Amino acid sequence: MQIANVTNQDSNSLEWQTINWRAANDAVNNLRRRIYRASTQSNYKIVRNLQRLLLKSTANKLLSIRRVTQQNHGRYTPGVDKVIIDTDKGRENLYRQLTKSTTYNPHPVKRVYIPKKNGKNRPLGLPSIIDRCWQAIVKSALEPYWEAKFEATSYGFRPGRSAHDAIQKIFCIARAGKSRQWVLDADIKSAYDCINHSFLMKLIKGFPGRSMIYKWLKAGVMENNCYSPTEVGTPQGGIISPLLANIAFHGMENALGIEYWKDNVLKLKCPYMLVRYADDFVVFAKSQVSCLEAKEKLQHFLAERGLQLSEEKTHVRHLTEGFDFLGFNIKHYATRGKKRGYVLLCKPSKMSVRSYKQQMKQVWKSVIGIPTESAIKLLNSKIIGWCNYFRIGSSKRTFSVIDNWMFWRQIRFLARRHPNKQWWWWKKHYFGMVKGRQDRWVFKDTISGNTLWKHAWTKIKRHTLVKGKFSPDDPTLQKYWRARQANKSVFLYGIKPILARKQKGICLVCRQPLDNGELLHVHHIIAKALGGNDKVSNLCLLHKACHRQIHSKFGHKVEVSKLLEPYAG
Repeated sequence: MQIANVTNQDSNSLEWQTINWRAANDAVNNLRRRIYRASTQSNYKIVRNLQRLLLKSTANKLLSIRRVTQQNHGRYTPGVDKVIIDTDKGRENLYRQLTKSTTYNPHPVKRVYIPKKNGKNRPLGLPSIIDRCWQAIVKSALEPYWEAKFEATSYGFRPGRSAHDAIQKIFCIARAGKSRQWVLDADIKSAYDCINHSFLMKLIKGFPGRSMIYKWLKAGVMENNCYSPTEVGTPQGGIISPLLANIAFHGMENALGIEYWKDNVLKLKCPYMLVRYADDFVVFAKSQVSCLEAKEKLQHFLAERGLQLSEEKTHVRHLTEGFDFLGFNIKHYATRGKKRGYVLLCKPSKMSVRSYKQQMKQVWKSVIGIPTESAIKLLNSKIIGWCNYFRIGSSKRTFSVIDNWMFWRQIRFLARRHPNKQWWWWKKHYFGMVKGRQDRWVFKDTISGNTLWKHAWTKIKRHTLVKGKFSPDDPTLQKYWRARQANKSVFLYGIKPILARKQKGICLVCRQPLDNGELLHVHHIIAKALGGNDKVSNLCLLHKACHRQIHSKFGHKVEVSKLLEPYAG
């Protein structure tokens, strides 16, 4: 790549489309791996020096701006300063602010509320755009140090880990034949809003960006033009808040007396097993009494941090009763065909199905007046996202039930759009067959040929659990993470899964994972105007920002990597 070197970029002459994103990512990832390695060796002097270097890094600042203004879902939601950055000129000006600022005083966070599943509202704190950038910069420096320390059973808001890992870990613990069949299903009351600032600051003692974190914690809240100081808590909605919460919750396994051998194998004498996703966690034990003892130990652990368990959401149950966790229902079902007499099923919970139906009702109502092709695209985006999340469990029957419900939503939609037409007219203009499927009632747009995805078409695919304490910041595990990225299947149909598999899940411009939250575009390697075609061999999948860079006036300098291997079949 011949585009300008990010390490020597002059803030006054910065052109956003000239940034070498591959070099920027390599520079930041190299520093993160060095911090991780020094942390595992307890060489804290080197850790602090590298953290200072990363806080000042030009590449880190540029990547933080890209994350905040081009990747994060909340990039179009302003803070109290009402500023949104959605142009290259705005990003260049933002970089100049980050580079030239001498004293830093954050804005108060903007308080907004989003509905929760129980009917209540969850408070969110939205920092301003420049504060989000600084938080992303600080997070990159702080995170690899703690990644070397975090527990293997912590899966929430950590690089390389997801809710699917937490569910798969629960499946491994609770499946038939295992002895820990009692569950403490716990929830921390207002976890993000009640974390003790003094305790948190002690945990990050020595970190070079500690003063900035303290300012964010004390920045206050603006709600209805009224300012309120913050004495406890870290605002849920900030980029660095999940990391700070994970730091505060770290040590839960030690509080329960859970110990491992060197190869991360649980010692047999340990009475408990823990799975935590941010502030939601479950503890498995061999008896109800052990679960109650675990609850008492955790109450003392949380009290030191200014937190407490929510009594109304914390329960002790046997696996035959089942429990809900991260949208799934985990339960033992009696069966005659199994040696143990029961089987463990992880299915979409009733609450997840209910809330999904409510959401889809609103979507169906909103697409009444728009073209059928656009309506199908909008509906498919919701359907495929939901199916992709629940495809790792025993969801086939649930998918079929929802398809039946969706069919009657389609009938209601047609009855409202064409009230004077008969059912045979509806069938002729809106239903048909799809090649390779024996189904005559597939909702489709007969003009464009676009079809509505059926939930039952989604193949169930078990998730591969991340190994032990493995982290993407570990320099010795890069081969493992490349293989894991190559085996990911984040798309269900169309050309995208083919291209993602061919590229091993990597963008061919910035060489970063395709599923980093950024929009994806299909790019013609040889433009159609120059004789290119739509064959798979001439297509690749790129991040939106990388695609725009290719088609900018500097695009002739951007190198698209050769495909990692030829696509076979």
